[in-house]
Amino acid sequence: MSTVLIVDDEKDIVSALRIYLSGQDYDLLEAYDGKQAIVQMKNHHVDLVLMDIMMPEMDGLSAVARIRETSNVPIILLTAKSEDSDKVLGLDVGADDYITKPFSPAEVIARVKSALRRYQRLGGTAMQNDVLEIGPIALDDACKRVSVDGEEVALTPMEFSILRLLMQNPGRVFTSEEIYRNVWKEEPLGAEGVVAVHIRHLREKLEIDPGKPRYLKVVWGQGYKMEESGR
Repeated sequence: MSTVLIVDDEKDIVSALRIYLSGQDYDLLEAYDGKQAIVQMKNHHVDLVLMDIMMPEMDGLSAVARIRETSNVPIILLTAKSEDSDKVLGLDVGADDYITKPFSPAEVIARVKSALRRYQRLGGTAMQNDVLEIGPIALDDACKRVSVDGEEVALTPMEFSILRLLMQNPGRVFTSEEIYRNVWKEEPLGAEGVVAVHIRHLREKLEIDPGKPRYLKVVWGQGYKMEESGR
């Protein structure tokens, strides 16, 4: 059974999310600010976090940053329409996705199921035992590990999936929309900003000089690709 941590200072929203997810065979935990969320993460095994942004004591962005220091668990932000800049900041500090309030039960259930499938697939048994290599970057799909010059690099599930897609198709240019459809398995609403943040994170983790990447490249006006030559 997967454990989902619901974090929001509005108890009505926590109650609503509990009702939405209670029929999905999840073990549900609650927290009402970022500090409580950190405590729950330390005391319990958590498979996914639904995290509000605006909260007292410790806001959601700070909590996401703290969680990312020790865990790659999927984190979905709960945001208001007025918090567009915070959505980008949330992705920047390590969140995987966001849901805009007011949200429907169907949307919440679909996003949670999708994120858990990706996370469990990455942490489960191997689908294929191929090791993909481009330059110093190696992706072991069996062990779900990525290394650069032999040094293991910690990636979130989203980052791993994006990198795998690009490394499986070296030289091919993928638009943001294509990457979003392949990785998120959803229609690409707002895909450009979300994908761009994850690509930047990958560059920071994989490239010697993220500002002048040799392998993970942007093709202006078209999309992204993995360059085999590293030139």
